[in-house]
Amino acid sequence: MIVYVDIIFLINMLIDAALLLATAKSRKLTFQWWRLVCSACLGGVYVVFLFFPPLSFLFTFAVKFLLSLMMLLIAFGYGGMQHFWRNVGAFYVVNFVAAGAIVGVHYFWMSSGEVINGILFTQSGGLEHRLQIGLLFVIVVLFSSILLYRYVQQAAKRKEEMSSYFAKVDVHIDEFESSCTGLIDTGNQLYDPLTKTPVMVMELSQWGEKIPESWKKRIEKSEVDQIVGAIGTDEFEWQDRLRLVPYRGVNRSTQFMLAIKPDRVVITYNDKQFETLKVLIGLDGGKLSADNAYQAIIHPTLLQSS
Repeated sequence: MIVYVDIIFLINMLIDAALLLATAKSRKLTFQWWRLVCSACLGGVYVVFLFFPPLSFLFTFAVKFLLSLMMLLIAFGYGGMQHFWRNVGAFYVVNFVAAGAIVGVHYFWMSSGEVINGILFTQSGGLEHRLQIGLLFVIVVLFSSILLYRYVQQAAKRKEEMSSYFAKVDVHIDEFESSCTGLIDTGNQLYDPLTKTPVMVMELSQWGEKIPESWKKRIEKSEVDQIVGAIGTDEFEWQDRLRLVPYRGVNRSTQFMLAIKPDRVVITYNDKQFETLKVLIGLDGGKLSADNAYQAIIHPTLLQSS
């Protein structure tokens, strides 16, 4: 029997690309085409290994599962634990639906004479495939698939609803500019108590190398008071822009956030631009969004300026 490895590779690559594209559409993911193609190529190469008996150990459940994780990482990146596992769930739902559709269409076109006691025969009478599935297995898989599908769809719906509150944020300080996606939080009522200036919270990672490494570690550990004590000793070009903003933490105790006074902030929301000069940017050392959907929390009063 002649096997055309290049054709097998191409077919499986196209199938994997289609499954990854369907996953991206169901999760409303943004992706780069070259990463999706690289991921599909990995899946195509894996199938080719089937024709090399010494590599049969690669076709175990564990290796197949790890391969699917690698393909998703290559195609869509990590983006946080919650974001990644939602992608995994969507990917497997798409695969299950596709496999079910293939089996369904196959049975739909079969004649009654081609199924005898669960044994499928070719036109020449040779044995082709045997399929035996217990009722309990069908029920368990069916309900598990439904629950998984509902979870993925509900997560996508929540993300879509939240996206209506997303806006583009541009922060300008001297020649420096930082752009990111912000979430408009109507519950954000953080102000500088002395000047009554609204405070917009922004992830520390958006500032690149502008913030000293020693300061980043202290902000991440909520040791802002030590930064204030080091002002004048550590080199920082925006020392005259620094502010210390008190806020009430989750344990109801008073904590402090290091903030920077920018020259201006421009917020683009629903094709409208809102520019404000009276604002402080609070620095947060963690992740504001588990799936990295936004990197700043916008004070609602900033959308009232123009």
